[in-house]
Amino acid sequence: MSQQILSMFRYPFPTLKNPFAEALQELTENEWIDNEYRWLYQDDESTRLKYKKTKTAHIASQWFPTANYERLKPVCRLMLWTLYNDDMYEEATPEEISMVHKNTVAILKGEITAEDSGLPLGRLLSSLRAELLTLLTPESLHRFVTALSGYFTGLEQEMIYKVRKAFPSVEDCLAIRESSLCLRPFLELADIETGQPLPDEIHHHPVMQRLMSLAIRMMVCFNEVQSVAKDEATDGVYYNLVKAIQHNRNLSLEDACMENLRIHSEYLREFIYLQSFLPDFGNWQDAVVNRVHYISMTLSGWKSISFNLPRYNSTDGFPAVSALKQHKWIHQ
Repeated sequence: MSQQILSMFRYPFPTLKNPFAEALQELTENEWIDNEYRWLYQDDESTRLKYKKTKTAHIASQWFPTANYERLKPVCRLMLWTLYNDDMYEEATPEEISMVHKNTVAILKGEITAEDSGLPLGRLLSSLRAELLTLLTPESLHRFVTALSGYFTGLEQEMIYKVRKAFPSVEDCLAIRESSLCLRPFLELADIETGQPLPDEIHHHPVMQRLMSLAIRMMVCFNEVQSVAKDEATDGVYYNLVKAIQHNRNLSLEDACMENLRIHSEYLREFIYLQSFLPDFGNWQDAVVNRVHYISMTLSGWKSISFNLPRYNSTDGFPAVSALKQHKWIHQ
C-alpha cells in the first residue's frame, strides 16, 4: 500500500544528482563506517551494512547536486551523523536527549571539545565543525547550529509523547516533525551549494521562512507514509503523522495516508504559488530565486533517492532496538 501511495507524491521540480555521489559513498563506507567510526559497531557487521545500504552520500547528492567534492563532503558527514544519532537515542529518555542536545550544540559552537562532551559522536561533530568553518560565514554557521538545536528540541518533544504513549494533535505533530526530521539544518547549508549567503533580513523574511517550512512539511508527509512500518516496529507511532491522523480522526490506515497526501498537496500548491510570486528583493532577487530553486529540488531529490531504500521501505532495513540497546550510550 505505501509504495502505491508514495507514487502519488509528484513534484514539478527538476531532479539533479551530484556527480561525486559514488566517490563520496565509497568514502562514507570505507573510511567512515568501516574505519574512523567503526568502533561504534565494531563487532556488528550487520548494522554497519544497514548504514551502508542507506546510501547517505547519494541522499546528500540529490540535495546538493552542484557542490564540488570538498563542499559536498561535510554534507555527507552530517547525513551519516543524522542516522547514527537518531538510532542511538531511539530508546533514550527526554533527559538523556537534552544532555546530548546541549553537548552537540556546544561542540559545534567550539565551546567544548569532543573528548569533554562524552558523546560517542563527538569526534564526528568536531570534524564537521572544522569543515564548515572553512565554507560558511559566521552568520551561516550560526543559522545551521540553531537549526540543529531545533532538531533536538523536536526529538525531546517526541520522546515525551512516546513515554506517555499519547498522540499529539495533527497540527502539533506536524510542528514537532518539522523540527525532528532534521531537514532544516540541510536547508541552512544551502550557502555551501550557492556560495552566496543571504543577508539576515532576506533569510528571515516571512516568505523565505514559509517556503522552507512548506518544503520540510512536504517531506514530513512523504516520510511518514514511508516510515509507518519502521515506526510501528520501534514504537514510534505516537509521533508519526499518519498514525496521529489515524488516531485523531478515527480513520483506517489507508484513509489516514490519503488525508496525509491531501495535506501535502495543499502545501505543494502554496509552495508553487509563493515561488511564482516572490516579493521584490531588489538586488538580491536573482539570488533568492536561485535559493528557492534549490529548496524545491530537495523534494524531488528525496523522493528519487529514498523511494527504494530498505531503511524506509522494510522492517529490517534499520538497526534493531536490541542491537542498539547493547551499546553503552543506551541506558537500560
